[in-house]
Amino acid sequence: MSQSTRKILFELRGIPKFTEALPLAMQHVVAMIIGCITPAIVISVVANVSPEDTMLLIQASLVTAAIATFIQLYPVAGRVGAGIPVVMGVSFAYVPVLIAIGGSMGLPAILGAQIVGGFAAIIVGIFIRRLRPLFPPLVSGTVVFTIGLSLYPVAIRYMAGGAGMPGFGSALNWGVALFTLAAVSFFSFFTKGFTKLASVLLGMAAGYILAASLGMVSFERIIESQWFQLPQVNHFKIEFHVTAVVSMVIMYIVNSIQAIGDISATTAGAMDREPSDDELAGGIMGNGLSSMLSAFIGGLPTATFSQNVGIVTITKVINKFVIALAAVVVIWGAYIGIKIAIAHRNEEKIILLAGLIPKFAALLTTIPLAVLGGATLTVFAAITMTGMKLLLSAKLTPRNSAVVGISVALGVGISQVANALGGPGMPSWAQEIFGSSSVIISTLAAVALNVIMPRDKKEL
Repeated sequence: MSQSTRKILFELRGIPKFTEALPLAMQHVVAMIIGCITPAIVISVVANVSPEDTMLLIQASLVTAAIATFIQLYPVAGRVGAGIPVVMGVSFAYVPVLIAIGGSMGLPAILGAQIVGGFAAIIVGIFIRRLRPLFPPLVSGTVVFTIGLSLYPVAIRYMAGGAGMPGFGSALNWGVALFTLAAVSFFSFFTKGFTKLASVLLGMAAGYILAASLGMVSFERIIESQWFQLPQVNHFKIEFHVTAVVSMVIMYIVNSIQAIGDISATTAGAMDREPSDDELAGGIMGNGLSSMLSAFIGGLPTATFSQNVGIVTITKVINKFVIALAAVVVIWGAYIGIKIAIAHRNEEKIILLAGLIPKFAALLTTIPLAVLGGATLTVFAAITMTGMKLLLSAKLTPRNSAVVGISVALGVGISQVANALGGPGMPSWAQEIFGSSSVIISTLAAVALNVIMPRDKKEL
């Protein structure tokens, strides 16, 4: 890798060599693909969606992820979007509420509530400048730190083979997972240049080869998938129900808080600075707009993907070309997307690949969860340490330590206790919205405690 190319990779603008950018982009694709399509699969079962429409729902999720990522990279009207390397996808955070709505009212109610919720997120983004004082490094660091901690169970479940899957917790799964983890660590800490930057992808490739040799990879999904399929606009009906709308609006507001954490982690971990008001406002509004657009093609609510934030903080690769290239892969198809990217030098085009060519998406889903878990553990750890970096910048005085400790304890503790907020006297939505998300609880607690607790004399 030339010195000039290396420099471009660590800058927002510029076009690196396509052959060097593609592997870095693929890291983001493989990190987000499972998390992006799984909510669609879960909701399709709950809402009694047909197998044919389930495929459309999965496809729409991938297309939505690409569109949302484009908006973040290249803000609409220069305002709606963060303008920094933020990878978007369909969020697990909404799943409990989506299950409740889909189970009782169906998919059309989800899509209708999603439109209103996206609009609510835009409103939050407009007024985020006034709310910014509530999120100093102490609070944003707590949020980012909690995001990292909340992702550890995901990585461990993947490393064990996936909860509920045959062979969960087996020596075979753990062997492959630890081998993948070792491979990622080797490329990250014992190599230089391009192999160091592409450590996650190369480690996953090594793990995938090992898993395939052990008979852990099935290619049935690839054989059964179509070669080409366009997304269908307004294929699903859209309905508006008051209870569904209220629940979704609340979720979009609280999810905006997590977006603040992810954007802060990106700038702090890869750019060594806090995000600007415009970046935060644009990022939140961009998520709102992409969610509204998603509803019309049958996609589910979007959010920033923390696992991809971790990749950015590890590699320090913030070039928009790389992230946009990942977006193209998810929408279109490897061959077509590559040809277009080469011809037009348009980095925004690689996350699109899988959305239009189902066989490509199916190929990505053949990656064993054990391989994915082994690779993402280091990524999630990087997010946690970025949060720690922000906290240390705020100085952990006894008062600040109490704010962080209590907030993290509440968030992590409540999320790990089943139905902790679902007892007598608690509103029905409390467990659905807050009980499963350590990030939301920790954020609200950190904001409140930072305002209420008396400041140290040195701060006054």
